[in-house]
Amino acid sequence: MPAITRFRDFWPYYLQEHARPGTRALHYAGTSLVVALLAAAPVAGRWWMALALPIVGYGFAWAGHSLIERNRPATFRYPLWSLRADFVMWHRYLTGHMRRDLARAGVRADGTVDPDRRVFA
Repeated sequence: MPAITRFRDFWPYYLQEHARPGTRALHYAGTSLVVALLAAAPVAGRWWMALALPIVGYGFAWAGHSLIERNRPATFRYPLWSLRADFVMWHRYLTGHMRRDLARAGVRADGTVDPDRRVFA
């Protein structure tokens, strides 16, 4: 399979890999905690809190992939784009745009993906 070479092509693939609402919810929780830790560390003067960032961020995400989505996180093949997409997805959720993005990517409300629109990477 050819590698994806542009983020705009990666985004639908990423959404399909996060088709189930529970997986996305765990990502939102992890990303929210990462943002909270980033904001709190300088204020609290506890720079060791930065060590928790990957544990919190990836811990929630990988739990979702393992327990809910039952797939391999895109992080292993596209680490930088996956990190970027985590924050894009979090922002799109907070601003109310995720439903439209999911529909464009062929992700159905029941957490399945339209097989005719499946992106393989």
